[in-house]
Amino acid sequence: MEPFFRTHKYLVEHLEGLIPRLLMKQIDWSQRLIGIKGTRGVGKTSFLLQYAREFFDLDKKDCLYINLNQFYFTVRTITSFAKEFVERGGKTLLLDQVYKYPNWSKELRECYELYPQLKIVFTGSTVMKLDEDEELSSIVSVYNLRGFSFREFLNILLNKNFEHYSLEELIANHQQIAEEICKQINPLDHLWPYMHHGYYPFFLEKKNFSENLLKTVNMMLEVDVLSIRQIELTYLPKLRKLLYLLSLSAPGKPNISQLSIDCEISRATVTNYLEYLRSARLINMLYREGEEFPKKPDLVYMHNTNLMFPLKMTPIADQALRETFFYNQIHHSDSKLKKASKSGMFIVEDNENKYRFKIEGQRSRGKNKQEWLYAVGNLETGEKNIIPLWLFGFLY
Repeated sequence: MEPFFRTHKYLVEHLEGLIPRLLMKQIDWSQRLIGIKGTRGVGKTSFLLQYAREFFDLDKKDCLYINLNQFYFTVRTITSFAKEFVERGGKTLLLDQVYKYPNWSKELRECYELYPQLKIVFTGSTVMKLDEDEELSSIVSVYNLRGFSFREFLNILLNKNFEHYSLEELIANHQQIAEEICKQINPLDHLWPYMHHGYYPFFLEKKNFSENLLKTVNMMLEVDVLSIRQIELTYLPKLRKLLYLLSLSAPGKPNISQLSIDCEISRATVTNYLEYLRSARLINMLYREGEEFPKKPDLVYMHNTNLMFPLKMTPIADQALRETFFYNQIHHSDSKLKKASKSGMFIVEDNENKYRFKIEGQRSRGKNKQEWLYAVGNLETGEKNIIPLWLFGFLY
């Protein structure tokens, strides 16, 4: 076990900078079994190591980070490893890439029942359905680690400490909030860079961001979707083609019949693949009120604006960027979105409130309908029911 402690110590000590993530404060760390889901590239490994650095003393060896990619775990069980760890005084195991280990959910259940003094925090893919897992659904607390919000991007890039706001707070006080932020920065100077490369933490690495993102997307398809959903490798080219075709028209209404012909798969398979891509956080699907999967979505968006650039590789309409940004930031605040009657319009349900939004590039000279809220792209500050689009990046 000592080699694992040495690796843990090295990784924690060489973790570059503390990247403040809102989720660190939102998790109830008193829970004994915590699952952290996140798409590839959003920083799950760094998140575990940061938790270890902030909450544990390295010298006590009561916390241990393990990557289950280790070949050692082809012959060693999680349960027996946990037993030895507990006998040595261990209290918290951090298990990374848990889905790489066969029977992982069964053994996590065994650890939970056999070692009540042990806490386990594990990471997994968004494709994993932990709430439906027979072994874990009743005992695991599941959290989602998302990519950077616009707020987190600004805090890291500019060394700021901007707070997040609920949707209700933002709508009620948006003018005051925006004015306070604009005293420190001009957010519009940073909005396009965020849309291009700010969602995934690896923009901080000194590498070509677009090439890194393409590699990440392919890994999502090959590992997170095919492996976890147990799809034959021969279907990978069809899945890649489907994602590409969707990216060309996003945001757009999917023609299931034409996609079926183009990708040489059945209509039912197209529908299932759309859900796989959604669960991998590569696309978002928007439905009218009263409709949901498995019905055909009314519109398909790319999951975040960063994905639009390397996949499409042609000029992207500003309105498409604005709508995708809005959908992504609102969706990550756990609000529910539905399609309104016209393009560029959303119905947002947040707790017991329902809001109607129209996304615009600049404030139009048309009639201001008081029952609508306007999210406008070129504004620093707004007034009444006219809100700067960038401010929705402060929801998490």
